[in-house]
Amino acid sequence: MKKSLTPLGETEMEVLHHVWKLGEASVADVRERVLENRKVAYTTIMTVMKNLADKGFLKYRKEGISYIYSAAIEAEDVQYNLVDGIVDKVFHGSAKDLVQTLVKSEQLTDEERNEIKNMINSMED
Repeated sequence: MKKSLTPLGETEMEVLHHVWKLGEASVADVRERVLENRKVAYTTIMTVMKNLADKGFLKYRKEGISYIYSAAIEAEDVQYNLVDGIVDKVFHGSAKDLVQTLVKSEQLTDEERNEIKNMINSMED
């Protein structure tokens, strides 16, 4: 059985997405990306990245006086793990109920609903 990952906060997820996108990143690189949407202190990003490394989501190497971070866990693995947690906790283990909730969501466009139908149909072939 896979070890359950520690649940992530919103800023942690945001930082992880930037690191996944960049491949490798310093604290300054990630802060620059976050600053495009909101103000954030360098020390905040530094702390979040250190915590993500402590939790096993990021790994790092020292380059001069800087730490260069990269993903220790692939995006898909984190997504699967978090969705599994949601299915267990929110939908009592029923993936069908999760999908039903997503499909009934008013946020889905008709095009997205059709893509989901086609995805399911292609899995059945």
